[in-house]
Amino acid sequence: MAIRLKDIAADLGVSAVTVSKVLRGKTDVGEQTRQRVWQRVREVKYQPNLLARGLASGKSQTVGLIVPNLMHPYFAEFAKSLKAGLRKRGYLLILASAEEEPELEREEIDNLLARGVDALLLATCQTEDDATASLAGVQVPCVLVDRALPDTGRPFVGLDDVAAGRLATEHLLGLGRRRIAHITGEGFSTAGDRLTGYREALIASGIEPQAAWVVNRPRLEQAGDTAGVEAMVELLALTDRPDAVFCVNDLAAMGAIHAALAAGLRVPEDIAIIGCGNLRQADYLCVPLTSVDQSTEEQGDLAATLTVGLLRGEEPGQEWQLRVAPALVLRASTGS
Repeated sequence: MAIRLKDIAADLGVSAVTVSKVLRGKTDVGEQTRQRVWQRVREVKYQPNLLARGLASGKSQTVGLIVPNLMHPYFAEFAKSLKAGLRKRGYLLILASAEEEPELEREEIDNLLARGVDALLLATCQTEDDATASLAGVQVPCVLVDRALPDTGRPFVGLDDVAAGRLATEHLLGLGRRRIAHITGEGFSTAGDRLTGYREALIASGIEPQAAWVVNRPRLEQAGDTAGVEAMVELLALTDRPDAVFCVNDLAAMGAIHAALAAGLRVPEDIAIIGCGNLRQADYLCVPLTSVDQSTEEQGDLAATLTVGLLRGEEPGQEWQLRVAPALVLRASTGS
């Protein structure tokens, strides 16, 4: 027979209200009583009836997260960090993937709301106008992740992507490289902002960005390594071949390295390559990859803090546009 909250209360000689307060983190219970309650909870392996609690309170203690692609390492690592941050604050995470399909994303939004999530986090694969329309009727707190939609006014957590693009390009400039190309994607703020940072760094160094140096590949988040190979082949065909390449993400950079080596070039002697994301595998490539770290652990905890703050009634403001500073991780692909 399942242990009930009132069974714990009877065992300890306290009221069920007292036990409930301890489990909900209330502070108006004495420390000795609190410790006794938690000790007994652990002894009997008590599991609260979340469904009953939700029906009574109108809250499910769950948060939904929709990502565009679960196979992308960034989103998997972010979800892991977010889950840990929510758990220590008393919330569970429900995860869904839109597979980079806008219509499926809209369905997943409806599915999670139907399940009664208390808040929704979204890394959208929709255009800004479509995402704004999809979220118009959402009554629970909603936080945007990774891909910003500035005009929606929704709270946001992600990398400072302009700074990331600038940092990566400045590193290549510091190595004495001057013909710096960029492999990018399309349609999302992450790619657009990193491209802006790349251009800013070149212009600040007195170098006029060349259109031929920027290769854009659609759906790069899904097929980054393959797209990186194709983009690098295109760049290597230029008469004035680049001596360095900044890739919008690490998967594209992996493909770029493969294509450069296949063409008989040395990395980094002939062409230096840097990515963005700092994937765990970056150290173990045939040429370990220099990358810009996204601090996914920090992003996940920030998102959990922000979301729970909204659930507790805090009003979001401009300061709730949270952008984590990038950090450079040096490896062999740029000579470090």
